[in-house]
Amino acid sequence: MPRPLAAGRMSLFLTHQPLQSCSHFAPEQGNLAGFSSDPIRQARNIFSNPVTNVIEVLQGSRMVRIVSLLPSATELVAALGLRESMVGRSHECDYPRGVEVLPVCTYPHFNPQGTSLQIHERVSQRLLRALSVYGLHLETLAALEPTHILTQAQCEVCAVSLAEVQEAVQAHLPSHPQIISLQPNTLADLWQDIRTTGQAVGVDPEPLIRGLQRRVAEIHRRCPLVHRPRVVCIEWTDPLMSAGHWVPELVQLAGGEEQLGHLGQASAWITWQDLLAADAEVLIVMPCGFSLAQTRQAVAELSQDPRWSRLRAVQEGQVYLVDGNQYFNRPGPRLVDSLEIMAEILWGQPSRYPGSWEPLALAEAGTEALQTQTHFLSR
Repeated sequence: MPRPLAAGRMSLFLTHQPLQSCSHFAPEQGNLAGFSSDPIRQARNIFSNPVTNVIEVLQGSRMVRIVSLLPSATELVAALGLRESMVGRSHECDYPRGVEVLPVCTYPHFNPQGTSLQIHERVSQRLLRALSVYGLHLETLAALEPTHILTQAQCEVCAVSLAEVQEAVQAHLPSHPQIISLQPNTLADLWQDIRTTGQAVGVDPEPLIRGLQRRVAEIHRRCPLVHRPRVVCIEWTDPLMSAGHWVPELVQLAGGEEQLGHLGQASAWITWQDLLAADAEVLIVMPCGFSLAQTRQAVAELSQDPRWSRLRAVQEGQVYLVDGNQYFNRPGPRLVDSLEIMAEILWGQPSRYPGSWEPLALAEAGTEALQTQTHFLSR
């Protein structure tokens, strides 16, 4: 697909709205600095590479050059067929494969490794002191001269804030790129974000939207559950937080009834009393920004609380761990993958997404097994 053009000097940063009240985003341990320890050199290398040259000028118009400051936005851009138009990313963008070689434009102001409580305390301390949680590599952004930036405005602890991006564009980017801030709270909002982004860069978004909507409709149509189980999705473990925004919608479409989260509303802090009173038949743990391995550790810590064994889902063996970082926490096109994973869990089917989820019993045993249990098909 030929890359779309942006007229004149106009630029547009594409970013995505993250979880509104999530107070922690902890990338899995890795190279937070990105492909190169010198982001400026990295940017210049890309410019000098004849295969990935992004400063070509055609008849007075510039090639579209997109910087995505959020993983979900990167996935949205790629799903629209614009992967080759991306020139920069956040330190957390890692999908689809290959984006890791792009210059990194953001960094965390805190150590994102540690327990759930340690991460929460580090982030909370910065917020209490009115300090930003993430920063921008301003020289890298200037060197890339993007034409589009994707950013977010809902959550200061999930990505660089919209205000910081606006200030940086005004003060440090002579090209004055237009900023697009995406704000999904539901699947309908996701469809609109895809439409907004596609229209902004001259790509027809409707085929992608229709394809995703067909998959959603198919899950809803095929739901075999006679009994709709009571479900609680946990977005952080210490302190406890229930998952909101689009997650209750995924639960509903897959045949369950979310007990603590509310569709389209911010994720909320909860107490152990709330969790016990919810009497969930299924407990799904999806800490924001945590890989499956990190989620195992978080649940191991959570299970040390004496109240853990009183939970109905624990007693009935219906606790599941998911890779929230790659799926449920990212409001991009792979939310539909997350819906299919939710259906696998509630319907008791083997996973088509290796490494995306596992029953707690499997995690504790540390063995490979078919992910099937007795669920709610005939209750």
